[in-house]
Amino acid sequence: FGSRLKPSERCFGTVVVSKGPVAMGLKYVAAYLMAVLAGNDSPSAADIKKILDSVESEFDETIASKLVSELEGKTVHEMIAEGKEKLKSFGGGGGGGAVAVGGGAAAGGGAADTAAPAEQKAAVVEEEEEEDM
Repeated sequence: FGSRLKPSERCFGTVVVSKGPVAMGLKYVAAYLMAVLAGNDSPSAADIKKILDSVESEFDETIASKLVSELEGKTVHEMIAEGKEKLKSFGGGGGGGAVAVGGGAAAGGGAADTAAPAEQKAAVVEEEEEEDM
């Protein structure tokens, strides 16, 4: 990764964050959301700066101002709901792995099936003992 990155980019795991005017780091969005959680329904770039300064993080006024202007007039709850609707089109995916694991346990015999009811009975007895105290 290191040799393919531009000088203005840094690699964090598999996520590349560009310092250019196009890319926006998640820290700006996180700071915006923190301000909203603190009760500020419409945070400004100055609010974002204050939060990022509190953790000694770099701050770019252009990026913060762009974020604030893009979210102006919108509530966080509306944005999250809109994002959830977009994610529904991606489908479930990844379900095949769980089926294979479940199938292996069932093919192994009835030992797992007989152990589960015994554990449930033990849990019920423990709950009843706690209620008696």
